[in-house]
Amino acid sequence: MVKRRPLLRAAAELLNAANGLRPLGREGYASTLVFAFGWPTSEMSPLYMAGSMADAVRRGTRGDFRGTRGRIALLLTAVAWALLWLIHRRNVAAQPFFEDPLREALGDDYQAIAEAARPGRRRRVGVPPNDVVRRRYMERADTVQYGPHRRVNRADIWRRADLPRDGKAPVLLQVPGGGWAIGVRRPQAYPLLSHLAEHGWVCVSIDYRVSPRHTWPDHIVDVKRALAWIKAHIAEYGGDPDFVTITGGSAGGHLSALAALTAGDPQFQPGFEEADTTVAAAVPIYGRYDWVSTLGDGRKEFVGFLEKFVVKKPISSDRQVFVDASPGYRLRPDAPPFFILHGRDDSIIPVAEGREFAASLKAVSTSPVVYAEIPHAQHAFDFYYGSPRAHYTAQSVEEFLSWVRATRGAAVPD
Repeated sequence: MVKRRPLLRAAAELLNAANGLRPLGREGYASTLVFAFGWPTSEMSPLYMAGSMADAVRRGTRGDFRGTRGRIALLLTAVAWALLWLIHRRNVAAQPFFEDPLREALGDDYQAIAEAARPGRRRRVGVPPNDVVRRRYMERADTVQYGPHRRVNRADIWRRADLPRDGKAPVLLQVPGGGWAIGVRRPQAYPLLSHLAEHGWVCVSIDYRVSPRHTWPDHIVDVKRALAWIKAHIAEYGGDPDFVTITGGSAGGHLSALAALTAGDPQFQPGFEEADTTVAAAVPIYGRYDWVSTLGDGRKEFVGFLEKFVVKKPISSDRQVFVDASPGYRLRPDAPPFFILHGRDDSIIPVAEGREFAASLKAVSTSPVVYAEIPHAQHAFDFYYGSPRAHYTAQSVEEFLSWVRATRGAAVPD
């Protein structure tokens, strides 16, 4: 039994590396396991490979690679390392897939235009992956209560310490993901929030009510409350209430898209119907945009999850609730500018959902709609500091939002 362990371990490492290279399953509940093991491998491959190599040295020293089985195990481990190296090289080479869609939609000079609108940058782009980074941009008083639900209506405000309180800096609201069941603001979107804070933005990252304890539409109501709070109070922190944007990933992508398309909708603003909840731009990332259709990979299971845990009503008798909750059914000509990002290898939310939403919105909206489809990217590709794709995401989102700020009120480019 002892002799078989190195071979089994090597086979497991190779299988995990292969899953990181390309998801081994995209249908049903198995896709969650594929993501859970594949995301760290696909976005943290250098760390994963370094740890594997160090452990291989330890195991080799104790003789795990002796004999035929041991040599086969070492060969399989080496193949896994080769796959991890390939994953990292693909990640590094992904930058054009973020930039080219922006250039095509906004014009070849979009970066120069964005540069002119930046409020200023204090230091080098790129920050170490630890909680010190978040605190660097936050003062102790900058965790605020934005709504009446004390345990969950909390928000962190990211701002540079040297940012003037009357600076009218551009503002971003970050809505966390988590399948409408987690919704925890820390540590989601830290690469993006750090990058924007460096460039002089004020960012607000929120918690919100989640299921199954709470029922839809509590989630979007809290997002709307956060927008209303920002419009009323962000000037106290140096932000510009007249330029508020929104982003989020996964469930946060759904909520940010829905918020952007339902400004002032009393259905989602009970008790604060008159509050201004408009946004200047939206950046949903690997989001869910359709709560109705059961056609496609994982769609039937997803709608069943909504019926049981989130909406808590059957779609057969309460279809309108699901329709109203779907950004894809709320398209409008006066939608704000959108930058939609999705990974082609997303095993949680198939890329077709982002692709179809972007195409449908582009056909209706008079504002720019940019769609970036990132090859080989899993769900949550923007989460980890050390991931090249997280850096490219932060950079491209900042450039898009700065371009919107610079061209606000101007004609839409051809």
